[in-house]
Amino acid sequence: MSNENTLDLHYVHECFQKSLKENDDVVIDAYIDGYNELVKFLNLIGTVFSFVSSDVKSKIKVMEKLKSGDDAIYYESFKKMMKYEKESSLYEKNGFVSGSRTMLRLHRGLDFIRLFLKRISGTEEDMNTCTTCQGSYNETLAEFHPWYIRKAATLAMHALPSRQDLLKKIFGSEDELTEAMAVLPQTLQSCDEVYQRVHQLYTDFDFHGLP
Repeated sequence: MSNENTLDLHYVHECFQKSLKENDDVVIDAYIDGYNELVKFLNLIGTVFSFVSSDVKSKIKVMEKLKSGDDAIYYESFKKMMKYEKESSLYEKNGFVSGSRTMLRLHRGLDFIRLFLKRISGTEEDMNTCTTCQGSYNETLAEFHPWYIRKAATLAMHALPSRQDLLKKIFGSEDELTEAMAVLPQTLQSCDEVYQRVHQLYTDFDFHGLP
């Protein structure tokens, strides 16, 4: 994995490719490994989404506990986890921290990260990063956040640097940025494939509305 000061897209791509299981499933460990790297993106763009990245850390701790518990065998992949929690009605049980509910929060965050990353990597040098970030946020995470968080996040986005400065902040030196831009398309493709698989599973098990 790369150091904490840059985002390693090659590592994200490798992890997400490794997470693909059969034709319709995603391995949770590899997904979390890739996600842990990708969430650096939120930390590197400033304090705007620090509340999201801290929430991600707490969700991953929940999954680590489930994966080391008595029922760890059911938490190897998304499909196995959802099938187990659906058939046993665990997701409805008071006091039980559902893995399906926990991973749904990460799934929603991935939608924002992949969309914003896709847009700022475009060819428009004079792109307004604030407007782009607000648009990506409003199309993804915003609908799941209460009003006061949406308001605070939207205001904080005005502090984002220019596109070029933001990209250098995320990827490092000019050479590292060039290398990142070369691997970005395949990384985004991996993000999209993982996202679509997980999204379909939440649809199949009717879990999108988990509170």
